[in-house]
Amino acid sequence: MKKIFFKGLVLTLVGMLMTSLIFAQQDKSKRASPPETATGNVSGSTITINYSSPAVKGRKIWGGLVPYDKVWRLGANEATTFKTSKDIMVEGKKLPAGTYALYALPTPTEWTFIFNSKLTQAGKPIWGIKDEEGNTTDDPKTEVLRIMAKPMKSSAFNERMKFVVGGSGFTLEWENLKVPVSVK
Repeated sequence: MKKIFFKGLVLTLVGMLMTSLIFAQQDKSKRASPPETATGNVSGSTITINYSSPAVKGRKIWGGLVPYDKVWRLGANEATTFKTSKDIMVEGKKLPAGTYALYALPTPTEWTFIFNSKLTQAGKPIWGIKDEEGNTTDDPKTEVLRIMAKPMKSSAFNERMKFVVGGSGFTLEWENLKVPVSVK
């Protein structure tokens, strides 16, 4: 009888632990890279960028955690999304109103931002499209726009990656770097 009681108690405790882990996974605010939203009005369009905000945590970011010359999902967890309420011009190129997965191909001197129409994979939000080696890739068939931007040193250190939307466009800021993108 004691064995049955003990097994039942252990199974109950394991079930409670699994339930709490499932609920913890659903609370995205408790992630190491919590979800953030940057929104603003640029040239009459409401722009919203949803992303997960990783921290530096003493790591080498550029050319380290974020490798150069490889497509990056601009954050952590689910792919970053970029939504514009109206057609806009991004660095002089037209982007139709809509929601896009936003990627970047960083180098030390120039970044390529990639707006991609593929937002889900197997019915779930994409986590930065990954290949077998774990590299983030993009699918040219679903690519809507590529633009170039110049990275520069930021005036302040940013422990957490962030986007700022407003004025004349949006800016990615993280560590000692910022990458402004013009929108009209």
